[in-house]
Amino acid sequence: MEYVKSIPSIASQIYTLVKNVKANKERCQRVSERVKALENLVELIGKEKQILHNKEKALKELSITLESAQKLITKFTTAKWLKKMVKSSSHEDDFNSLNDRLNDAFDILSGALQVEQVKLLSKVFERTNREKQDEIDRREDDKELKILLIEHLESQQKAFEELKTTVQIVQILVENMNKPKVTDEGIKMIKPDELTYRYPKEPFMTTSTSEVYRGEYHGFQVAIKRYTDLNTSSGAIQSVFKKETETMKRFESPNILRMFGICVQEDGPRSQFLIIMEYCEKGSLRQVLDTECEKLSWPRKARMCLDAAKGLYRLHQTEEKSKVHGCINSCKFLVAEGYIVKLGGFELAKTETSLKKSTKKSTKSKESGSLCYYSPEVLKNINHPYSKQCEMYSFGIVLWEIATCEKPFAGCSDKDIQQKVFEEKFQEPLPEDCPKPLGDLINACRAYESFQRPSAGVLMDRLRILVAQLKE
Repeated sequence: MEYVKSIPSIASQIYTLVKNVKANKERCQRVSERVKALENLVELIGKEKQILHNKEKALKELSITLESAQKLITKFTTAKWLKKMVKSSSHEDDFNSLNDRLNDAFDILSGALQVEQVKLLSKVFERTNREKQDEIDRREDDKELKILLIEHLESQQKAFEELKTTVQIVQILVENMNKPKVTDEGIKMIKPDELTYRYPKEPFMTTSTSEVYRGEYHGFQVAIKRYTDLNTSSGAIQSVFKKETETMKRFESPNILRMFGICVQEDGPRSQFLIIMEYCEKGSLRQVLDTECEKLSWPRKARMCLDAAKGLYRLHQTEEKSKVHGCINSCKFLVAEGYIVKLGGFELAKTETSLKKSTKKSTKSKESGSLCYYSPEVLKNINHPYSKQCEMYSFGIVLWEIATCEKPFAGCSDKDIQQKVFEEKFQEPLPEDCPKPLGDLINACRAYESFQRPSAGVLMDRLRILVAQLKE
């Protein structure tokens, strides 16, 4: 019952903050309306004689989500809101993921309440209606923001030194607004003349079945993966791709590697197949941790953890059935400019598999390697059903890598890892200067018992709160 009492208090603070926001007023107001609907729902639940366990858990998670919402809205009320927006270019995704979490809470809490009031409240969270509202709010906020930027620029003309700084801030914001967004590009069949290769035209990565080039597509820096030595039907590949694009459209997130599509080049008797994906300047997360560890402060490491969690959350909550990555490790995350972390390694998997199967060099081999990312329950029984909880353990190891910049269980054999993790319940230690809240989250993800590990949504909320605290 404690959350039934505490949630209205947090909600009240959010309503007060919304009245004082200086930017993104429409989106903040929309969040306020959804919080109000949830508060009414919590009031109904509070009248029940006994609150079921699943609702109690949902109330606890809602409390965390509201605290996260409070942190997000607060940064648009301060005197330095403009600078904060420049430093945090992800506020659009923050609103999207926050609204998704509010939706999650409503779905669970309203499940067993068959009353007229709940039916009215559900209109606030109806997905199609919500997406239209959010898009209208974004446009209105952008219009107002442009006006505010012009007014702010004029007010700074009295002080030349301040003016130079302000102009730079405004230029960054306007450029970001005018830049094409990756999500504006549909996943589709791409014509060869829409691609430009970087000179000299040499692959920056080569495997037994492919070559990867750097190039440009519609103004975006892309990686162009070309499959070599193919002998396959163009129609068959295109059929698989068409089906898979429908699934991929649901993975829209700045923290998931963007796939632009495939390109088929008719070159003589054989077709050339290319997969076009987003290019990440810094390479894999593991490469960054190996080469740039000294540049990574704790606030930056926490932000990288949050980015990675956003990608995992989007994957885990995208489909009705349990959707997992299946192979989480530090090489599956890529790092773009600004140390933005993106989850990769699963996009257009069926299309790519069909391409690999058709190569002459293709062999049926099982990917082998260290067991350092395996959860205790999988180490106990290799046939244990792979779940989101298993994946959260693997993700906890990745977070440990970000915190330490080290490789997990370095020098240990698979037998050593089995002994340490499953039998001894061992966790590799974190640095002494690791912020305690971050360390606690990493250890929770690596918990021996699967039920003690947080969901991707709760982890994302907690990390967002932590990032805000470290900035303060």
